[in-house]
Amino acid sequence: MAGRRTGRAPLAVIAAGGTGGHMFPAQALAEALLARGWRVALSTDDRGARYAGNFPEAVARRVVPSATPARGGLGEKLMVPLRIAGGVLKAAGGMLIDRPRVVVGFGGYPAIPALTAAWLLRVPRLIHEQNGVLGRVNEVFARRVQAVACGAWPTQLPGGVAGMHVGNPVRDSVRERARSPYIPPGDYPMSLLVIGGSQGARILSDVVPPALALLGEDLRSHLRVAHQARPEDLERVEDAYAEAGIRAEVAPFFDDIARRFSEAQLVIARSGASTVADLAVIGRPSILVPLAAAIRDEQTANARALLKAEAAVLIPERHFTAEALAEQVEAVLTNPEAAERMAAGALTIGIPDAAERLADLVADIAGQPPAMPA
Repeated sequence: MAGRRTGRAPLAVIAAGGTGGHMFPAQALAEALLARGWRVALSTDDRGARYAGNFPEAVARRVVPSATPARGGLGEKLMVPLRIAGGVLKAAGGMLIDRPRVVVGFGGYPAIPALTAAWLLRVPRLIHEQNGVLGRVNEVFARRVQAVACGAWPTQLPGGVAGMHVGNPVRDSVRERARSPYIPPGDYPMSLLVIGGSQGARILSDVVPPALALLGEDLRSHLRVAHQARPEDLERVEDAYAEAGIRAEVAPFFDDIARRFSEAQLVIARSGASTVADLAVIGRPSILVPLAAAIRDEQTANARALLKAEAAVLIPERHFTAEALAEQVEAVLTNPEAAERMAAGALTIGIPDAAERLADLVADIAGQPPAMPA
């Protein structure tokens, strides 16, 4: 009979998509649940599926239609409800065939179909909010789930909604490098990592190379830069570093980002939730530039814990100039004692076991034992 329970391992459907900021913690939860003997399926749309390449092979992919009113012309916006409705029907059909014990939403419009289907079918469900402010989709579902798990703390929540602070799950590759020894800056090659995310990489490509070019020759000669840039910016960023005499590797994506974090003396980045979590778990000094276009200013909220721990410097976009950045980079890289204190401060807010904490909550909502042998 459709939807009946069998002797198979319990199934968790993870609903996520849109950006790596949603997909990275979703991947971390999938890894934790698989290790406990769960079956896991990822529900996402075509765009989200492109971020799922590093998910374990054991995770089933369920691609369902979804859409956002933030893109496209009038015609596409009018089609949004129909596409989402189609996604809900497809997600519900899959749940009737293989009924999950729980559905976990990580935000983004691709999460709507699975969460809506779970609500209609009365499947236990929860959401995880990575940022210090609820995103649009999580805000809609906050009162329609059994639990709201929070990555940043405190998280701004709607009235009457209680959150549970579990932290932002980090992938196994990051957790394996938790609390990696920090080599402070000095008179030797120093690694500087620059990452911006899909929505915020351009301004870093505009400002970071000329800022580093302003540094003194002694400091510039020791820099080894790894810079994540949009494909359309690669050539000009490479040329800017070459002109400044700075050794740099420029790429649209780094598969070994955890290793690069662990080797860095300094990280310059947007303050996306996953970036902040990685910085705190591995423990590295950072200069953060919150995304000004974020409607809820969630990236500023994300950075607060690192700032309070004196582990990061924050430069708002309106003040993010080559001169301002050069001053802060020089201040960190010429003061090894301060850099070490920043690295240690980051560790004080890190939650390496956030994925396990979230997995415990998932098991509780699903009515399963807290841990199952693999």
